[in-house]
Amino acid sequence: MQYTNVFVVLFFVGAFLDAAIHLSLGFIDYSFRKKHGMEIPPEVGASVDKETLSRTCAYEDAKHFFSVPEILVSLALKVYLAASGFYPAVFETVFTWTGNAFFVNVLFLLFISVPDAIVGIPFSLYRVFGIEKKFGFCKQTFGMWIVDAVKEAVVSAVLALPLVAVAGFLFRVAPSSWWIFLAAAYIAFSLAVSVIYPVFIAPLFNKFTPLEDGELKSRLDSLLARCHFRSGGLFVMDASRRSGHSNAYFTGFGKTKRVVLYDTLIEQLTPAEIEAVLGHELGHFKKHHIIRRMLVVIPVVFAALFVVSLALRYPPLYEGFGFSVMKEAGGEVSHRMMMAGLVLFGIVFSGFSPLAGVVLNFFSRRDEFQADAFSAEVCGGCEELVSALVKLNKENLSEMQVPKIYSVFHYNHPPLLERIRALREKKR
Repeated sequence: MQYTNVFVVLFFVGAFLDAAIHLSLGFIDYSFRKKHGMEIPPEVGASVDKETLSRTCAYEDAKHFFSVPEILVSLALKVYLAASGFYPAVFETVFTWTGNAFFVNVLFLLFISVPDAIVGIPFSLYRVFGIEKKFGFCKQTFGMWIVDAVKEAVVSAVLALPLVAVAGFLFRVAPSSWWIFLAAAYIAFSLAVSVIYPVFIAPLFNKFTPLEDGELKSRLDSLLARCHFRSGGLFVMDASRRSGHSNAYFTGFGKTKRVVLYDTLIEQLTPAEIEAVLGHELGHFKKHHIIRRMLVVIPVVFAALFVVSLALRYPPLYEGFGFSVMKEAGGEVSHRMMMAGLVLFGIVFSGFSPLAGVVLNFFSRRDEFQADAFSAEVCGGCEELVSALVKLNKENLSEMQVPKIYSVFHYNHPPLLERIRALREKKR
C-alpha cells in the first residue's frame, strides 16, 4: 500500500472519520439520555409513564454499548483488509483461476465480501438474540434466522449477477462511455425490482394476507377513495413471527402497488389511528415525494458514474492499494480491472457517507412533515396521528427526546416531539 497515494489518504481519512462520527454521536446521545431520558415531555402528557421511559433508556443504552465494539471491529477490519493487500491478492488469484472477465468479476465480489460476512455474524446474532430478545422484540428462532440469511444471500446474488454481467460487458465494449449505459441499466433495473418485489421477493420472507372486511378495511378503503389512490390491495404481513416492532408501508410500482400493514400494528393501534398512519403514507404519493426523489436520483446516478469512470481510468487508484495495473494496447487501464476499480472507489469514499446522509436526512425529514400535514388534512385532524405516533414510539421503545446533532445524522424521520409540535402548530 502506498500511504502517500491520494486515494489511500482519502480512504484512511474517511474510515476514521466515519468511526469518529458514529462513536461521538453515540456518546452525545447516551449523555443526553442520562440527563433527560426519564423526563416526560408535556407534548405526550399522561400517555407515557416512567416504566416505559426506563425500559426505553435501558434498550437504547444496550444498543449504544453494543455499537462501540461493532464500530471499532468494523474499522479495524476495513483498515486491515486494505493495508494487507487482501484485495489485489484476491483479484490476482481469481484472475489466475479463470481468464473469463465475468467469472473474475463474480468471484472477486464474492470472495471480498466473505470477511465482512464472517465478522458480522456474531454481531448480528447478539443484536437479534441478545438485545432484541431481552427486550421482547425478537420472536424468531435460530433456525428461522439461518433460513432468512440464506434466502437473503440467494436473492442478493440473483439480483446482483445481471448487473455484474452488464457492467463487465459495458467495460469491454464501451470503455469510454460505459457509465452512460450502466446508469440507464441501473435505473431500469431498480424500477423493475420495485415492480417484482411485492409479488415475488417479499413473500419469500413473510406471509401476506388480504385485510379482512370490517371497520378497519372500510376506513382504509374510504381513505384511499378520497385520495383517488388506486392500489393492488390492502395486505397484512405476519411481522409478529419475527419481531415485535410495528410498521406500515406502501410497496410496488404501477399495478403492483399495495398497502402493507404489520399485524403488530393492527394489534397496537385503533382503526382511526391506523387510518391516520395510512394518511401519512398517502401524503408521500400525493405530494409527489417519490417522483421528486426519482428526478433527483436519476441525474445523480449519471453524474456519480461519470466521476467513477474518470477514476477507473486513473492507474494510481489501483496502485495505491497494491494492484499491478493491467493495460490495453493503447495504454489505458484494462477493462478486466474496472470491476476491481469500482470496488476500490466505493471503499475509498464509503467513509464519507455520513456527510451525504446529513443532506439526505434533511430532505427526508422535510417530506415527512409534509406527509404528516397531509394526514391531518384528509383525516379531519391531527390528534389520531399524534396518538398513533406516541403509541408506536412507546411500543418500539424509541427515544422521546434526542440531541439535535444526533437527529441530524441519524434520523431520516423527524424526532417524535418535533412531529407533534409541527402537527399542533399547523392545527392552530
